[in-house]
Amino acid sequence: MGLLQPHGRGRRLFRRDALTEDSPVIVVHSLTHAVAALTAAAEAGRPVILASAPEAGIYGGPGWFREMIAAAREAAPAPHSTMLLDCGDDAGAAQAAIRAGIEAIVFTGRADVAGRLADIAGRRGVRLLTERLALALDLSTDFLAPPETLRRRCAFLLASLPPV
Repeated sequence: MGLLQPHGRGRRLFRRDALTEDSPVIVVHSLTHAVAALTAAAEAGRPVILASAPEAGIYGGPGWFREMIAAAREAAPAPHSTMLLDCGDDAGAAQAAIRAGIEAIVFTGRADVAGRLADIAGRRGVRLLTERLALALDLSTDFLAPPETLRRRCAFLLASLPPV
């Protein structure tokens, strides 16, 4: 898997197998989506990864995503959630996400650039992935669904997973 972080000795990098053990990845496209996912996660007592759509860091930017997740966390605190912003192969978008304090980012660009970004990210406590995680649920097909429908869809997903 493609998680790059500083090794701790020099500037070497190591890879980890997963961002967060046993945390399903739910792609959210709006505040309503994020609140529904966090509400279902709180009800299930499970951690979740709230991910952006592919390359959303390029066209939406990190400020929008950070504030959307912050508002969702305030509205529906879950036991644990991680925000993951996909910046595609755009190093500038990845740097902006690091500066904005996004918890974890996806960067799919060149390996040498990923190495430099991982060093910068590591100094700021940001996790950098070089591959997209497998999705458990993408709420794009339910973009305009009512909040309760979204919550039920997330709850069904979380109930179908093995216990943590």
